Amino acid sequence: MTQARALTPQQVKRYSRHIIMGQVGSGGQRKLLNAKVLIIGAGGLGSPPAVYLALAGVGSIGIVDFDVVEVSNLQRQILHQNDDVGRSKGLSAQETIRAYNPDVEVVVHDTRLSSENAMDIIGGYDMVINGADNFPSRYLVNDACYLLEKPLIDGSILIFDGQATVFMPGQGCYRCLFPTPPPPGMVPNCAEAGVLGALTGLVGSIQATEALKLILGIGESLSSRLLLIDALSMDFREVRLKRNPQCPLCGETPTVTGLIDYEAFCGLPSLEGQPVA
Repeated sequence: MTQARALTPQQVKRYSRHIIMGQVGSGGQRKLLNAKVLIIGAGGLGSPPAVYLALAGVGSIGIVDFDVVEVSNLQRQILHQNDDVGRSKGLSAQETIRAYNPDVEVVVHDTRLSSENAMDIIGGYDMVINGADNFPSRYLVNDACYLLEKPLIDGSILIFDGQATVFMPGQGCYRCLFPTPPPPGMVPNCAEAGVLGALTGLVGSIQATEALKLILGIGESLSSRLLLIDALSMDFREVRLKRNPQCPLCGETPTVTGLIDYEAFCGLPSLEGQPVA
């Protein structure tokens, strides 16, 4: 990170509820203003972190999404409104974030994240929040973050179930948890099975909280812990995660040393022209 910028009088007023917190203070708020966070997908999971990081004063927020807003998105994707239907999700997200907080620089990456551009895009940020809803993108983001030594704040949702964790450099990765993707068609996506809209807000807010803690250097992150959420019973369970010495990416004898063909790895046709999240 570059040197933290000083707070203006207006910023002192805006972030006063942070500044009076002993764990944040003016120094912590400057860290937030100096931070750069990349969000994969401006959809259900990407929306809450984008809003809350912007409100918190995170200085630069990157959005990777080249999809357009559809009516069915509005049930859960709070970055977009009815008038945005048919518009670029990235531009809609940019306008919404700037309306919340003009302090924030919003960088829209209106492109499909791929093995050709992932390293360049992710390399420009301090950490990544993953809101992708397909396996090729999830493995791609994981591998790029590991190779670049970037913290990855991961979350997923389906129907009434959600989960969240943090993969820190050197402390395991997504492949330790899921070495290989399930066979095509084994796990339905939200378009096929549905999702409770409010659940995206719950998991996305957890992801935002984890990002803010990492920026501020406070608290205990979800690293090495997988939080499982059953919204129907409102049951929260925690599973301890360990780095897998046999992991093909971060294990003792890795076989994945660079980005690969993730569509082929997941047994899927090319995602060219399809949204990342």
